[in-house]
Formats: sequence, C-alpha cells, structure tokens
Amino acid sequence: MSQIPDNLQYAESHEWVLDNGDGTVTIGITDHAQEALGDVVFVELPEVGQTLSRGDEFGVIESVKAASDLYAPINGEVIETNEALEDAPETVNEAPYEGGWLMKVRLDGTVEGLLDADGYQATIDAES
Repeated sequence: MSQIPDNLQYAESHEWVLDNGDGTVTIGITDHAQEALGDVVFVELPEVGQTLSRGDEFGVIESVKAASDLYAPINGEVIETNEALEDAPETVNEAPYEGGWLMKVRLDGTVEGLLDADGYQATIDAES
C-alpha cells in the first residue's frame, strides 16, 4: 500500500497540492494515481501564464495502459511547469511527490475543499 504524505492536501481526482507558504503551490499526481496508470510515457502540461479554475483540465498524462486527464485542484496562474518530465516522464512513477511534480501555481484565493491524508485514504478505499 502506498504512503500518503501528511503534509499535502489532495483532490478526489488524485492530484496532490503542497502549499509552498509564499502564495504558491506545487501540484502533482499521487502515488496511488501513478500506480494505477502504470509506466508513464508522456505528460502534457499547461503553458506558463495559463489561468486555471478548480476542476479545469490542465493536461494529460499517458501511460502504457491509458491516457488520463489532469484536473486543477485549485484556482490560480501557472508560474512553472516541470520541464524535466519532457525527457523523463517516468519520474512521475519513480518520485511522484518529489521530482515528479507537474506544475507550480500562484494561488488565486485559498486552498479550500481539499482532502487531508486520511480523507484521501478514505477516497481510495471507497474506490476499491
């Protein structure tokens, strides 16, 4: 069973959010999500400067098994994307909470309505 870090918040669509403490957040997909996908072969990320609203599709992650849409867990402006994933998309599998992050966003408002680690575990348990 995968570990769910306590320092992150989670969307039911399996994205995680790290509050960087400076009005920005880092976003990625959870270990559970990357396990379900299998070997990631391609990640399509938004353009820097793009404005996202919670629930918007912001990209696609493709594995050998499937392609899945990625959904914004918060409102804000994309300020950075993880360009390393262009050459090494498998980093999402190897380190979903470290090197496999997807993007950084300047928050528009607050991080609200996301799940804590226990709530996210309950979501996973309900799916299986």
